[in-house]
Amino acid sequence: MIKTYEKNFYFWVVAITALILDQITKYLITKNFQNVGETFPLWEGVFHLTYVQNTGAAFSFFRGGAGWLRWLSLLVSLGLMIFAWREKLSKVEQLAYGFILAGALGNGIDRFLFGYVVDFLDFRLINFPVFNIADMCINIGIIFLIYATIKASN
Repeated sequence: MIKTYEKNFYFWVVAITALILDQITKYLITKNFQNVGETFPLWEGVFHLTYVQNTGAAFSFFRGGAGWLRWLSLLVSLGLMIFAWREKLSKVEQLAYGFILAGALGNGIDRFLFGYVVDFLDFRLINFPVFNIADMCINIGIIFLIYATIKASN
């Protein structure tokens, strides 16, 4: 029998690495920015680091829904971990679900601990909502999942 962590090795590596990166970046933002809304331009008018407390979902959707979103994050995270323990996934699926797990856990941790998610990546050139590494992970995971689905159907 294949050990759990060996069966879907890339899933666990991606999930743990991306989760650590997400939590470290959020910690650095909260320790280096005194007030919500404080911003630091890396490229004036294009890309800033801006401290935001998001009570909604990715990219500020469902603002004020942190209560039910924390439970959704937990359920998605547990479901993905159980799925990875039971099934042998392709490498692309491992990447997809690993990124999604990192995003769900990263934002879920924030929701349980603080009641909001720390966002800080602020692309002003296109007036995009402020987001974080966990949000990026979820979107990267979805892209990999779409790719895996298309690849499997060919």
